[in-house]
Amino acid sequence: MQADNLIGGQELLCINAEKVYDWILNEANFDLSLSDLDLPLNPMTGEQLECDDIDLDSVSCTVAPTEEDPIVVLDRVDQDFVVDGAEVTLQLVNIRKNFEVTIFVDLIPGLGGATVEVGSAEFTRCEQVILCAPTGTDVDVTYTDLDCFVCTATCDTGTTTEVDELDVTVSVRLCQSIQSTYDVTLEITADFCQPRDILPFPPCPAPTIPPQCPVVFPNANGDNGGQG
Repeated sequence: MQADNLIGGQELLCINAEKVYDWILNEANFDLSLSDLDLPLNPMTGEQLECDDIDLDSVSCTVAPTEEDPIVVLDRVDQDFVVDGAEVTLQLVNIRKNFEVTIFVDLIPGLGGATVEVGSAEFTRCEQVILCAPTGTDVDVTYTDLDCFVCTATCDTGTTTEVDELDVTVSVRLCQSIQSTYDVTLEITADFCQPRDILPFPPCPAPTIPPQCPVVFPNANGDNGGQG
């Protein structure tokens, strides 16, 4: 049985909420170069890896926002626009985004083919967006998709005293949701939510038998008798 309505029914309520001033979705692509990445030690033997020990066709990458200051709103500048015949003041928002990209490579089959991390590097990209984001609002950036792939990879053979180095170019693609928001307190008239009914457990199933084939067997029209 559903719970009875709470005493009072509909009431005038004050709730804290986040008002969305503006919201856009956009996509960005950019390339970056990572040079002079020292090849690591072989995780199995502890020996220094060389160019001949890795499969260049297997070089891969991952990309993620940095743990510290992944998004920084640098500033916002008021600009007047005409939208649908009406003049409106919007903001040109400058955003700095910080990422970390990590490079991996597979060892040759003769060394077991394991995937090892070569190294990582942080990089920054900036962009401008036009939003209704007046002073006091927060600009929130959420990545709905963030990935990368290795475009080129070369390995430079070092001398007997130098470590072999990997040079890669990486292409990064991101899809992002950008909102300008502000915390507000709303006054609304609403009902309190009620708990739903509890779902009953299904009864035990009745015994069943497999479907039969009376057309085939037993054959009531068959000749079951012998010759007299």
